[in-house]
Amino acid sequence: MRHLAAYLLLQIGGKENPSAADIKKVLSSVGIEADEDRLKTLLSELKGKDINTLIAEGSSKLASVPSGGAVASSGAASGGGGAPAAAAAEEKEEEKEEEKESDDDMGFGLFD
Repeated sequence: MRHLAAYLLLQIGGKENPSAADIKKVLSSVGIEADEDRLKTLLSELKGKDINTLIAEGSSKLASVPSGGAVASSGAASGGGGAPAAAAAEEKEEEKEEEKESDDDMGFGLFD
């Protein structure tokens, strides 16, 4: 990932086709040693390709990947009115009280 980041930085900086030496120089400027095998693979994979096209293709592929967890139903959508919202608010208050109690039970604070 760092090799790719260095490659992209060089392209943004105006270097159309960054070389291995260019990437090594960028990485060494921040104290990172380049991995020869990964660098060689990266350059061979990107050779002759437009990076902007690759990014666009990758973004479209990521858009099809499901993300997040289960969707919680809202009170209005389930016909429950405000009851679920009130229950959630009450639950949050209980959690805050439990957190406060658990801190008090320790007998000392961080700054005591």
